[in-house]
Amino acid sequence: MSVPARAAALTAAVLIVVGLGVFVGYFFIGSATTQLTTVHYSASGGQVNVMLQEDPQNDSASRPDWVTYYTQDPTSKQWVHTTLFSVPANTKVNVTIYGYDGCTPLRNNYFSQIQGVMGNAVTVQQFDDKNKPLGPAQSQSVINSWSACNVAHTFAIPELGVYVPVASPNANNSVNNLCGTSPCTPSSGGAYAVETFSFMSPSQTGSYRWQCLIPCGGGYLDGNGGPMQTLGWMTGFMYVVAS
Repeated sequence: MSVPARAAALTAAVLIVVGLGVFVGYFFIGSATTQLTTVHYSASGGQVNVMLQEDPQNDSASRPDWVTYYTQDPTSKQWVHTTLFSVPANTKVNVTIYGYDGCTPLRNNYFSQIQGVMGNAVTVQQFDDKNKPLGPAQSQSVINSWSACNVAHTFAIPELGVYVPVASPNANNSVNNLCGTSPCTPSSGGAYAVETFSFMSPSQTGSYRWQCLIPCGGGYLDGNGGPMQTLGWMTGFMYVVAS
């Protein structure tokens, strides 16, 4: 092969590698999210209350069809499109998650078990699209998405051993009744579930990654790209700061 031919082949190979990198970065991992707001939670009486919700869509201009989490600002009570929040170290963290998205079976039913939270149990209550409770709040140590379609996503902090399936409106409750405008609220319509649980934040300050473990990136390879791997949607950080 001549020198020009070899040079052309090498150039083509480099372009292919670069193009593949761009494809993987954009389509599998998802576009980068910048300038996310961090919501700060302050403790009172040795505990802090973190409020999250997960929606079937979002109010961003760039990716309005991506599933997402929101975090509530404790001062303004506004829902912020971010997955970054901070809590004090060595503090009881009470988490409330409003589940507005429809059900998606867990790929591994092992994660139906509540793990790493106090009592290894959560409290769940279902509501219809008129904000009417469909029964009392119940404590559960397992939310089995294989036997009933009642899990939408998960909240997991692997470094802390926290794995919590997030309840969704059950299959009958969610058909044609999901919230259509984000951020969702009980008064705006849409069936939902409310789930609460608690865990202790670590004494070591630092950044602790949390994410959904259900492949929820529709249109991406194995569902593992897009919102599932992008900060601000289905993955984020809990910053543990000095108390």
